[in-house]
Amino acid sequence: MTVAVWEAMRRRPLRFALSAWPLRAWAFLLSGTVFGSVVLFLFAALLCAGLGLSVVGIGLVLLAAWAVFGIPVAALERRRLLLVEPEPLLDPHGSLPGTGAVPWVRSRLREPATWRELAYTLILGAVFTATGIGFTALLGLSAILTVTPVIVWAIAPDTVMLVPGEPLSDPVAALPGSAVGLFGLLVSAYVGGLLAGGQVRIAQHLLSARDEDLKSRVIELTRSRARLVDAFEAERRRIERDLHDGAQQQLVALTMTLGLAELELKGAESPARPLIARARDEARQALEQLRSLVRGIHPQVLTDHGLPAAVAELALRNPIPVTVEMDLPHRLPTGVESTAYFTITEALTNASKHSGADQVSVVGQLSNDKLVLLITDNGHGGADPAAGAGLQGLADRVAILKGRLIVTSPVGGPTQLRVEVPCSA
Repeated sequence: MTVAVWEAMRRRPLRFALSAWPLRAWAFLLSGTVFGSVVLFLFAALLCAGLGLSVVGIGLVLLAAWAVFGIPVAALERRRLLLVEPEPLLDPHGSLPGTGAVPWVRSRLREPATWRELAYTLILGAVFTATGIGFTALLGLSAILTVTPVIVWAIAPDTVMLVPGEPLSDPVAALPGSAVGLFGLLVSAYVGGLLAGGQVRIAQHLLSARDEDLKSRVIELTRSRARLVDAFEAERRRIERDLHDGAQQQLVALTMTLGLAELELKGAESPARPLIARARDEARQALEQLRSLVRGIHPQVLTDHGLPAAVAELALRNPIPVTVEMDLPHRLPTGVESTAYFTITEALTNASKHSGADQVSVVGQLSNDKLVLLITDNGHGGADPAAGAGLQGLADRVAILKGRLIVTSPVGGPTQLRVEVPCSA
């Protein structure tokens, strides 16, 4: 990783002193000196109190607080580094497995980044504070010497002395001191840049996320995404089961009751008879719509017989003729089957609405533990995922299981969707 202040010194060494970089470096070093002093005091106080009270329970709490003390310090340091480093450092910590102080501390103590941040806290309090004090003395003395003529002009000449016993007679005599002060400021500009760059380099090494931190975060996000997918599928099946066992059965009972009422009135001249017949037809239509809705939420055939049977049933209900070739030697994981089924459903719906095709084919097979689907229609083509038409939603659905969607749709057709879903996802 590069250091911005060092790059500025290397590219334009002469113009560096007249740029804004020295002021930014000075602000970084001076604020770090104050912050480091406070950090060193709290760091030592927590450690001494924890060790002294370790015989009682409160000492263990203080030692735990001391162990994670570097986390808030590092968070503030990553913000303060923006004074001299435009590229922000990535937080190396992952998400927490639970809420509360105990799970938080337990999770953080297991992370190597916590101990790197604790080491940085010690370096900040001991080393950076000491160098900051020395630099502050250099900068302060240089600033005082630079404004010596103003001091001589504002105060009686016999009260300002550069050499003991030799008072300055007038402001002009103090100009050599100003020259020394200006040279000191010039030196401070480059020394401040070097010191600030050194602190940035150490911070990049200790406070930034490393490859192993990012890999563990990716694994954690993948597991979290898988849990969300499983929870979504379970909730969808619960809704399907409630509709199937609840509302659907009630509509069946209502239809049968209306049929019995119609039989009772058969042959009788009653104004209620046509109303009952109409209500029975409406109940039957509502039942068909509910069954279609249940199949759309999660078809029972997919659960009982797998993806090939569910896609074959889907093809029979599609308004455009669909040929299905599914060569799967065994049942696939539940999440893969569900994702594949609803991806095919959405693709067939898009083909029916937008492609102008009169023939669609669905081909599926396993290749290297990966489900590969080819959905082809003979429509006019020109499908663009960026233009909508549900293709972006298909890609997002497949991406949940670390799969991918490839769309080939030249103008004039045909349009082919290639879906690849790892069965191990």
